Formats: sequence, structure tokens, C-alpha cells
Amino acid sequence: MTALITRAELATLARDNGLVVAGVTSAEPFDAARDYIIDHIKRGHTAGMPWFTVERARQAADPRTLHDHVQSIISVAVPFWTGGAEPPDDGVLRGRIARYAWGRDYHKTLKRRMVALVSNLEQQIGRPLEARTLVDTARIFDRAVAERAGTGWVGKNSMIIVPRHGSWVMLGEIMLDIPLTPDVPLGHDCGRCRICIDRCPTGAIIEPYRISAPRCISFLTIEERGIIPHELRGMMGDRVFGCDVCQDVCPYTLAAQPMQDPDFAPASVENAFPSLERLVTMTQAEFYEIYSGTAVIRAKRAGMARNAAIALGNSGDSRAEPILTRMLSEHDEPIARGHAAWALNHLTSGGSRVTLERALRQESDDYVLQEIRTALAA
Repeated sequence: MTALITRAELATLARDNGLVVAGVTSAEPFDAARDYIIDHIKRGHTAGMPWFTVERARQAADPRTLHDHVQSIISVAVPFWTGGAEPPDDGVLRGRIARYAWGRDYHKTLKRRMVALVSNLEQQIGRPLEARTLVDTARIFDRAVAERAGTGWVGKNSMIIVPRHGSWVMLGEIMLDIPLTPDVPLGHDCGRCRICIDRCPTGAIIEPYRISAPRCISFLTIEERGIIPHELRGMMGDRVFGCDVCQDVCPYTLAAQPMQDPDFAPASVENAFPSLERLVTMTQAEFYEIYSGTAVIRAKRAGMARNAAIALGNSGDSRAEPILTRMLSEHDEPIARGHAAWALNHLTSGGSRVTLERALRQESDDYVLQEIRTALAA
């Protein structure tokens, strides 16, 4: 059957709508990805994500569970690398937010651009399309689609690597009820390089192409709502939302072309390198004022305060001690106070015993009391 639009026409329309990369694949099931994910789940590498089930993996492998009449899938990618950036030298203790969350929520941004592309396709073809646009949250294997569509290839850090852009891309899919000429997979690989594996702070890349979520800083700072394991806290550094290390060190990503896209630019320094003191003292209203409309909102105020406590504990800076002391006695969230106890002890190498003992006498929450006792014992 003849495609209703050429690849050149599709590429032009995609670029016109801010979708820099676009590849096409068929609607055939993704059997290899299904088998990999099921094995991944059974090995326990998705622990802590109860929605990540075997049944969900089986459904995600077949595009027709999402679109009865799908004939083609467009894989789109939007690059968001803007060049090197470091926290300002302003004397403020700051944490790090993963780059993808600096700007507006990518779910909404990509959805808006893909819907516009579908509208342009309808105008080009001359009839309405039965289309579905997907970004991250639907039951589909984003990376498997991107790999088969030739958008990019999977690196050993399990990220999609796109020529000229590295892994600094947001992925989305458009499912259509029309035939489009499929692209050919790129067929690249990482060769003998394993720098991402060797440099992962927590050893979460347990083998090439496989990440154990319970050890990944992105999981710990975003998806984990409760207690972060003691043995991993000291490895998290100053990261308060996500982690970019395996991308930062990748040779392909180091060659990425800077892109200037206002949707992915931080509105202020707080959206990229937030003040740790501000994170642990802000009210709910202040949290929403700064982070509403960005992906950071997913971690919630309590989670960001918890993460900031760990970053303060890892800072090695004496200015963090009074912040943690106040946090331990005044923060309204037990999860934040409990991690502040660990952070205070970690920061001072046991020199905060008097402060911890005073907190022990004043605290009433069982979890926080346990954290304080553990810190005192250490």
C-alpha cells in the first residue's frame, strides 16, 4: 500500500512543530522488549513501582491495546541540551535538578506539539485521522519504539541515544490509522565503552543495558515516597531531583549540539540549581509557586525537603549544620525530619550528638525517633 505522505514531508512537518527528530515504525508487537521487561520485573529491578507489572508489560508490547486501528507509529524526539551549566558561585548551598525537569513539564509540551503535527497531517492528507498521542505515561515501550523507528539506539545506560543529540531528548509517540513507510533501525551500539556503568554513583547500572531502579538516584529522589536506604544516601551527592551522571559522561552525549528551546529553559536558578535551605523551609504554597507546571512537582514538597536534607548532609559545608538543626526540630514532615537526623550526623561525623539527644527528647514520631537513635548509635 502506498504511503499517504512521504518521509521528507513528515520530517518537515515535524520540525515545523518543534519535533526535531521523527522516525516511523509499524504497529507490530514489540516481543523482544516484552520479554526483556518481564525478566527485568522478575529479577526485582522494578521494586518500588507497583504499577510495573507483568500484565502491563504484555499489554504495552502490543500497540493495538491502545489503538484498535493503528497502522503506523511515529516516534518523535525533542532535544533539550543547552550546553554546559554549573550552579552560580553566589555563596548559596545548592542542589541539582536533572536537566529534563528544568523547564515546563515535558508531558504537556510534547503533547501540544504532537497534537499540532496531527492537525497538519490531516490538512496534508485531506481527512481526519484516528490518532493517539503518547508521552511516557501510557502503556507503550517508548525506547523500543524509538529504536525500531530509527530515531535512536539504546545505550548501555538504557537511554535512547540520538545522533547529534546524545541522550538529551524527550520521547513521544503518535499512533495513526494510516500506513507510513517505516524507517530502518540504526543498528549502532556502545562497543566496548562502559564509562556510564563505571561512573554511576550508586552502581545502579548493574550490567550493560540494565538498570536496577531501587538503586537509581532518579528513582530514589522522584518515585520513592518513603525512606531512602541509609547505604545509598551518601552516594547521592547534591542531587535533589533525578540524576544526569550516566548522560553527562557518555561520549555520544558529550558531542550533543546545544539547542535553544524556551520550553525547556529554567525560569530561574531555583528550577535548575535550587537553594537547599529554601527547599527545606518553603511552604506548600511556595513550592507550587516555583515548581507548578514542571516535572519537579511529582516529587512533592516533602520529597524535595527529604532530598535536600541528604544533599546538605553530603555537602561537607559547615553552613549546612544550622539548617539541618532547625529542620530536625521544626519541619512539619516526619520524612524530612528523619533524613535530617541522618544528614546532621553524616555532616558532622558524629559531632552533633548534643543536638540529636535534644531532638530525641522532643520528638514524638516513631520513624523519626528511629532515625535519631540510628544516628546516635553510628
